[in-house]
Amino acid sequence: MFCPQCGTNESDELKFCKSCGANLHAVRQVVARRSTGQRTDWGNWVAEAIRVKAIAKEEQERLRGITPEVKRLREVKAGVITASAGVAVAVFLFVFMQGIILSGKVRPDAVEIIARLWVVGVIPLCIGIGLLINGLFVKSAAQPPATPEVIEKAGQHNSLRSGEPSNRIPAAFSVTEETTRHLSGADMKE
Repeated sequence: MFCPQCGTNESDELKFCKSCGANLHAVRQVVARRSTGQRTDWGNWVAEAIRVKAIAKEEQERLRGITPEVKRLREVKAGVITASAGVAVAVFLFVFMQGIILSGKVRPDAVEIIARLWVVGVIPLCIGIGLLINGLFVKSAAQPPATPEVIEKAGQHNSLRSGEPSNRIPAAFSVTEETTRHLSGADMKE
């Protein structure tokens, strides 16, 4: 079956697309309904598709080890960066516009507008403060803090362990030769 969202060819047994996470099971149900002449309730179908996509995204994040605590810290980081950028834009515009005004080449009626352009930097500053408040207070109150056991479990799930020298299998001369020997030994035992 071709995924209707990204166009990749997926196996008929899969419920979700491996590439984009689209709900292939729901698509198959819609196609099956269409042949029976049943009416499709598009409101419920769209709501279900959105819900399933959110679940698939959460599952992908869980497999990658992205916990709610990591998301919260990323939001705090984004808030700090955005607020800092807002302050930087405001300071830059203030200094730059004052230089233009002091050059004397600006009409007196335009000076009032140019002198206040630094306020544009307040917009990203407010957005950054909002992200900080959400990351520090709202999300931390909504979810209990991660315990060390949860953090350790998430780290173990997403990490690869290095092989111990005693567990390593010596490389054979060729893959087929080793397989043939293995199969020949299995045939002899039976």
